[in-house]
Amino acid sequence: MVNISEISQTIRKLVETRVNLIKEEIQDQVMGVVTRVLLLVIIGGLMLLVLLFFSLALAFFLSGLFESPYLGFLLVGFLYLLLVVGLYWLRYSPSIRREIQGGMSNFIFSNSPKKEKEDEEGA
Repeated sequence: MVNISEISQTIRKLVETRVNLIKEEIQDQVMGVVTRVLLLVIIGGLMLLVLLFFSLALAFFLSGLFESPYLGFLLVGFLYLLLVVGLYWLRYSPSIRREIQGGMSNFIFSNSPKKEKEDEEGA
């Protein structure tokens, strides 16, 4: 005769195993998202440094070109002011918001190509 306590214990072990697998899967996904966000922050910081040095180089170049110690910096500052005004003017543009949100979502929440390939083979 079938022992009910053995069946219930087996079911309990199966459920515990499944819960542990789901926990590990969630942990892997969260760590992937955190890693990509950290990478995005590092890339953003490095891009700001690149922008800073290119801006200084352009400002010094324009200052030498116009033979004025301040005019190059003034023109670069004005260029950034125009950029800010343009972005402020386009802040509610649905197409730009969609592009930015889609790009960020794809970068942060996408699976790695290796993981996607494994998922396709397993299915």
